[in-house]
Amino acid sequence: MQPAREMVTVSESKDLRVLYIEDDLPNRTLVKRVLEAEGYGVLEADSGERGLRVARIGRPALILVDINMPDMDGYEVTSRLRAMPELANVPIIAVTANVMKGDREKTLAAGCSGYIQKPIDVDELPVQLAAFLRR
Repeated sequence: MQPAREMVTVSESKDLRVLYIEDDLPNRTLVKRVLEAEGYGVLEADSGERGLRVARIGRPALILVDINMPDMDGYEVTSRLRAMPELANVPIIAVTANVMKGDREKTLAAGCSGYIQKPIDVDELPVQLAAFLRR
């Protein structure tokens, strides 16, 4: 039996790379298409653990992290990313369907730079990311 292949992909290298850590393939595909159409390079990881490895190697300009993942939630991923000196100034944006009172504050307390609600507004997403990259 062959070992399971890890799902980590990198689109064509461009100046601004965004890492999207998300276990849901349709969500990753949507975001990748939108961002590539805007000229971003896109790194993908389908789990928190893989996301940490890709972030270390890929040095993204911005990281999108799903909060609800099976292996490691986005809060833990964010905490671990923030502990990496080489990523200290990289914006980390929570992407989540968690919209209850206090959820936004919880993501910010975990170290996220911002919060984007699902479902993602494909027209607004590039504008939102550009704003985080200018900070």
